[in-house]
Amino acid sequence: METVSKELYSNIPPTKIRNRVEVFRTPSNIPFWHVIADYVFGKMIRNRFFSVAVKNEQSYENRNKDFATIYYAPHTNWWDGLLGYLMIHHIFKAKKFRVMIEEMNRFPLFKYIGAYPINKKSAQTSLESFKFTTDHVLNDKDCCLLIFPQGIIRPPYHRPEVFGSGLAYLVEKAVKLYGGVNLLPVAVNYCFLRQDRPEILVDFGDVKTITSIEYDRKQFTSLLAQDFERFCDKQLEDIGNANFEGYKYFYKNKLHWWKRIEKRLKDIGMNQAKRENK
Repeated sequence: METVSKELYSNIPPTKIRNRVEVFRTPSNIPFWHVIADYVFGKMIRNRFFSVAVKNEQSYENRNKDFATIYYAPHTNWWDGLLGYLMIHHIFKAKKFRVMIEEMNRFPLFKYIGAYPINKKSAQTSLESFKFTTDHVLNDKDCCLLIFPQGIIRPPYHRPEVFGSGLAYLVEKAVKLYGGVNLLPVAVNYCFLRQDRPEILVDFGDVKTITSIEYDRKQFTSLLAQDFERFCDKQLEDIGNANFEGYKYFYKNKLHWWKRIEKRLKDIGMNQAKRENK
């Protein structure tokens, strides 16, 4: 029996490990490619998960519409980017979706749905992506930027929550250059409930409009991480207590034929038990 690899997670970004040159690609939003992405990403999610349920999705409407919005979420697995795209594009219906992706040379067509690369080989190589974000994303009130502030994929439920300095840096730049920015935290949990396939629960936090910063970058990063950890832990606590109040299905698959038979048999058994207890 093969042992589980000890190298499932690394603290070193993949672009730094591979030490490859990443060509910068300017993002755009091409309707044709959005149609393709909607179909492919949606089908992939539906094939692998029984449902996606969302909570507090109206939070996005409470943003200050004079500023761009940064949507930030945990990064625990491969599905996060696809799910983030579907959430922003279909629930928020943001006019412009933007996301920074490592190793984007492997997925160059993603630039047509709003993605652009970030190379973490060194601080200098990351600068082009952050400069583009500052100059062309944070100054656009129609933009919704998705980032994973941990900077790398972390194991599920990793604690304490640790953020890189990128989110605080972008907020500082937005406040200084454009007067402010909206921050929207999102807790995501991939879990098995009562079905034969896992389900995804997405909890949108309250939007915070930042127009001034009273802390240095290190302090601000720590405060953001601590606040996000409490938010994610609250979602975990609710799941553990079977508290799903407020969640609505973004999509829900039909039961397989054997699950329908199982449900029918259970209903028959329950009805029979009720008759016997009368």
